[in-house]
Amino acid sequence: MSHKFFYLLIVSILLLIYSEPVICSYDFCSLPERTDSSSKTEESIKISYGSKGVEFSADDGNYKLQIQSRLQFRYSYPFDTDPVTFSDFQEEQTQTYKINRARLKVGGNVFKPWLKFYWEYDFPGSNLLDFRLMLERFEFIKLKVGQWKIHYNRERIISSGKQQTVERSILTRAFTIDRQQGVSLYGRLKGKSVADFNYWFSVLTGTGRGSRSNDDKHLMFMSRLQWNCFGRVLSFTSSDTKYHEKPTGLIAIAGVTNRSPYTRFSTGGSGQLEGFDDGEPGQYRVNQFLVETAFMFKGFSWQQEFHLKEIDDKVNNQITTLIGNYVQVGYFFHYLWSIIPKPLEAAFRYANYNPDRSFSNDNRREYSFNINWFFKDHLNKLTTEISYLDLQRSFSEVVSGWRFRLQWDVSI
Repeated sequence: MSHKFFYLLIVSILLLIYSEPVICSYDFCSLPERTDSSSKTEESIKISYGSKGVEFSADDGNYKLQIQSRLQFRYSYPFDTDPVTFSDFQEEQTQTYKINRARLKVGGNVFKPWLKFYWEYDFPGSNLLDFRLMLERFEFIKLKVGQWKIHYNRERIISSGKQQTVERSILTRAFTIDRQQGVSLYGRLKGKSVADFNYWFSVLTGTGRGSRSNDDKHLMFMSRLQWNCFGRVLSFTSSDTKYHEKPTGLIAIAGVTNRSPYTRFSTGGSGQLEGFDDGEPGQYRVNQFLVETAFMFKGFSWQQEFHLKEIDDKVNNQITTLIGNYVQVGYFFHYLWSIIPKPLEAAFRYANYNPDRSFSNDNRREYSFNINWFFKDHLNKLTTEISYLDLQRSFSEVVSGWRFRLQWDVSI
């Protein structure tokens, strides 16, 4: 695509937004003068580039358009995805080279600075991942409608482009509620000193990404309460690339209840965990609970999640309880020894998952060590990861293996 063609594409988008002639040059775009009974006005469009890609904004701030593309290249050996069964460890060892993610992100605001929109498209999966409209006029109460990654657990909320590791932990498959369609109220309640809280309350279809309707009269309800324990809000990113001069952290609790034919959700939509059959409408009542902590200070980062999930099979009259926990730490050792390059970060994660508490020896564990090199924050980084994973069914049934992954993630 030539530079002129790209420029014409942007102008066409602006025409759709303003629905009137736009006069443009390579330095600025200006709207024709508007004449009414009282005054004449002239507006211009500023073009810039920042953390959210190419940005086009009006002088009055009422209109903004941000366009960004993201690519993620990955090499892995001897496997890529997390093994969930014994046979996954025993499959033939292979080297994988792939474009793991290729996405287009478009966001901004229209009519007013507080009326925001965002959508995201994934090309490898040919999926529209996000489409949402946000009313954020007041800090203490905001409204969101559409489809998005629900603000339940921090690890899933954080974009894969802002992760500290190559991929999320082994807990994600079992406990995330991922993307859903619905409506959410959220905001920040800021009092004096450390009396600082964020909250989210959502009512959702509970049938996963791309599902336009519920399977029965039971909806998904999600609530999250977050205490900003130092009186400052910690952004949704894993590494302390901004070098927090003051300690910043959170303690959060969250809960979900849902009744549907499904026991798990992912980017691909809805599905089943191992050991569960395809469900009938309303077959599985799922209740989840989460306790979460996160902290950043002078190059050091910490994040942790404890999950409890109960699946009540209404057809077979069987209740299964799942439990999991992970701890992840990272540090830029340059701040301890100046000889170490500043863009280099080391990180470690430990995760433990029990898919059925009635079997005490049924465990899956992950030990991952990562080295990140930040060329330009999370917009351009290289990640190397070595993981040791094991799966235990009893004292005598244990299988394990090593995994190596190398990933380059770049946003343009």
